[in-house]
Amino acid sequence: MNEAIEHRRLRAGIVGGGRGAFIGTVHRIASELDAEALVVAGALSSDPAVADESAKDWRLARSYHSYEDMARAEAAREDGIDFVIIATPNHLHVPVALAFLRAGIHVICDKPLAATMDEASKLVTELKVGDRLFALTHTYAGYPAIQEARARVRAGELGTLRKVHVEYLQDWLISPVEQSGQKQASWRVDPAKAGIGGALGDIGTHAHHLVEYVTGSRVESVCCDAAAFVAGRKLDDDANLLLRLRGRIKGTLVCSQIAAGEENELRLRVYGTKAGLDWRQQEPNTLILKAASGTAQTLRTGRSFQSPEAAHMTRVPAGHPEGYLEAFASIYRAFISDIRRRAQGQAIQHNYPGIQEGVRGLAFVAAAVASSARGSTWVEV
Repeated sequence: MNEAIEHRRLRAGIVGGGRGAFIGTVHRIASELDAEALVVAGALSSDPAVADESAKDWRLARSYHSYEDMARAEAAREDGIDFVIIATPNHLHVPVALAFLRAGIHVICDKPLAATMDEASKLVTELKVGDRLFALTHTYAGYPAIQEARARVRAGELGTLRKVHVEYLQDWLISPVEQSGQKQASWRVDPAKAGIGGALGDIGTHAHHLVEYVTGSRVESVCCDAAAFVAGRKLDDDANLLLRLRGRIKGTLVCSQIAAGEENELRLRVYGTKAGLDWRQQEPNTLILKAASGTAQTLRTGRSFQSPEAAHMTRVPAGHPEGYLEAFASIYRAFISDIRRRAQGQAIQHNYPGIQEGVRGLAFVAAAVASSARGSTWVEV
């Protein structure tokens, strides 16, 4: 078995992500991009007809009508899946993950980790025993420019960090599209499926992860003013936060899905005593290094000055645009590499977000929601 997994593409399965879903197709493309894996099985919808039609769309060898059946059947097959992709609404992340982990199958899950912290604790407990791996797709950690930013912070090029500002702005929920049956909107604004955070859980968790990932410092407390601007909406669609990070770093975080004219404007700025860094997801191959003297240097991916970490994430020569799908695929590549290492009895490298990052994200959302409910008081994360 070990020799077989070393020389073949891994077999992947997917739960959720069928017709009408956005992120499922992204997961499939990303998982297969480097020819390290092939999606062969899925439980793509809770509707059996949609599940089967979606499986035909993707030319999957096997279609299941429930994730429970899929976990049992795949674990029993000689040619069963090596890992499963979870691309369902948030409230199903933990039940699906537990079913496959208990069947001995590795799991890679869309973020956030769970709908509630209580649910997440079940995953934490499950992963304390056994040798199954778990990854969380905080995609933006896969960008070469973000790897470069992180490396330069670690090398001390910014000096002592003082301030961080992150914003994630969209406008796709500016009107009550959930009332028209829009599938992606309907579950994201439903507390029973999304959890206690709306924009906070959907995109705020990405912003929070990026802050901690690049700075290397934890957010210790937050002061949040969250709101639902669209009438009748039960979860926040806009939030503005002050952050206090370990090491006396101060920060701000803004996430909004009602910011008119914005598509997917994720921007991170980090400032130290020597220099600052500026990165925008919509111009992902460019990182700006700003010296305290007022000079600015444009750092492009694919160049010889890149850190080894950034170079490892870079697939194409300088000047050739590289973006979201490739960043997503970098998470998969690192995860699949660890599956191969585990099968060979080697130490894993864990160069991807996992269970701890997921728990941190949920703690952030819980603290932000509590802060806003208490009149924007400071709450520990």
